[in-house]
Amino acid sequence: MHLNSFTDYGLRMMMRMASAPERAFSTAELAEEFGLSRNHLAKIMQRLAQGGLVETRRGAGGGAFLARPPQHIRLGEIVRHLEEKSALVECFRADGGDCTINGRCQLKARLRAAELAFLDNLNRSTLADISLTPALEL
Repeated sequence: MHLNSFTDYGLRMMMRMASAPERAFSTAELAEEFGLSRNHLAKIMQRLAQGGLVETRRGAGGGAFLARPPQHIRLGEIVRHLEEKSALVECFRADGGDCTINGRCQLKARLRAAELAFLDNLNRSTLADISLTPALEL
């Protein structure tokens, strides 16, 4: 299975936020830390917020923070939410894709089972299990 860069960076952001769950992170701060454009990071953050994984606040003292404690956020939940618009194969798309062997395919069920097993395996771990250790100030 291949995770898109949107999901990759979403996971990294969540890991970073889990390293200090008591504080809010600004998009500018995270964008600089990960070398991303603020615009790209804002789109990822918006999707995470839509999924109830992070909350955001505007204004002084605002920023993004985890919506739940990191030990209550499963990795598979994050990946499933961030990948929901990226089908593993074309026939998994919401519109059914453009498959010419639909209805006769013996592969689709096996791929779906593999995808579910992948997410199930990720759900055995929480965000707390993989949170980044805060960098030491030099």
